[in-house]
Amino acid sequence: MALEHAILVALSERDGSGYELARRFDRSIGYFWPATHQQIYRVLRRMDEAGWVTHTEIAQEGRPDKKVYRVSAAGRDELSRWLAEREDPAVLRDGLGVKLRGASLGDPGVVLQEIERHRAEHAMRLEVYRGIQQRDFPKPAKLHDRDLHQYLVLRGGIRAEESFVDWCDEVIEAVRKDHR
Repeated sequence: MALEHAILVALSERDGSGYELARRFDRSIGYFWPATHQQIYRVLRRMDEAGWVTHTEIAQEGRPDKKVYRVSAAGRDELSRWLAEREDPAVLRDGLGVKLRGASLGDPGVVLQEIERHRAEHAMRLEVYRGIQQRDFPKPAKLHDRDLHQYLVLRGGIRAEESFVDWCDEVIEAVRKDHR
């Protein structure tokens, strides 16, 4: 997948300026397909040139004009083409696993600290996801279409974070036990 497709999905949900889009990435889609604000602006420009999006300029007092982007017919065609395209399963590429495998070649205590740090990060992200679920999807059984799809992506994130936290707990317990 390219960032272009994540932007097409986001703009299909709601038109927006580059700034608004970047903020939405920071709060939702960016958890699953991260991008910097600069990347988003650069790709929006490319998509505009390719005809996948159009924009309307809105004058603002004391600031540069704001460009509000929307998906064009060509962008909808590209999104449909991409949605029908086969996507290979993600392959886990995790430096922490390699560090753990090599822990006995260095200081296992340092690797343990890194695992504890990762666990804390995953636990924090899990709480963010659970907060989003409670706030945005309080009645999941009543969801359909776009809301259901957004909820299911969030549930995938929740389950992945739960799995990482559980794995870190297992590793921490085993490494501590091994070094008593």
